[in-house]
Amino acid sequence: MLGGLTVRTTRGLVPVRGGLFYRVDSPAENALVTPELAREIEKVLEFFAYEAGFTPDKPVGVVFEPGALGHHKVGRAADIYAVGGFGMEWWKQRWDHAMRATAAPEESSASRNLERKRNLGWRLYNALQRFGRWSQPYGFPIQLFGPWTREEGPWKFISDPLLHAHKDHIHVAK
Repeated sequence: MLGGLTVRTTRGLVPVRGGLFYRVDSPAENALVTPELAREIEKVLEFFAYEAGFTPDKPVGVVFEPGALGHHKVGRAADIYAVGGFGMEWWKQRWDHAMRATAAPEESSASRNLERKRNLGWRLYNALQRFGRWSQPYGFPIQLFGPWTREEGPWKFISDPLLHAHKDHIHVAK
């Protein structure tokens, strides 16, 4: 405590930095994490942005917001709230709309594949799942949660309260 305020120590924590194909569009203090977590997130963001077709001349923006609970207190977690200028909740609404529209048998899989290509929120979640190595404390699920967890995993049996708490962002921890 300092003057009645709780001060979060940043000793040993580093910000998630921008890369070649992506940039961080939020203040550095929004994603102060352990060096190990920063490297893991940066690696996955680089894969994601490259696969999505971004270039050094036109990188995709990513926005982090600070968390306050659990792993966040010691820099072992980060929350991604937006990618490509839109929030995760917007990307998820777009995804749900596209999946409902293509649920009819007469709709082709081409429409679903088009949404998979265009939806940066889903693509980022998918890249985090495929390329990231996230924490899994004993007796707990892998620490990757977000709007797509129930459909895509890795923990499809996510509770309603936990899913609701992560409807507007993607949470990763290491």
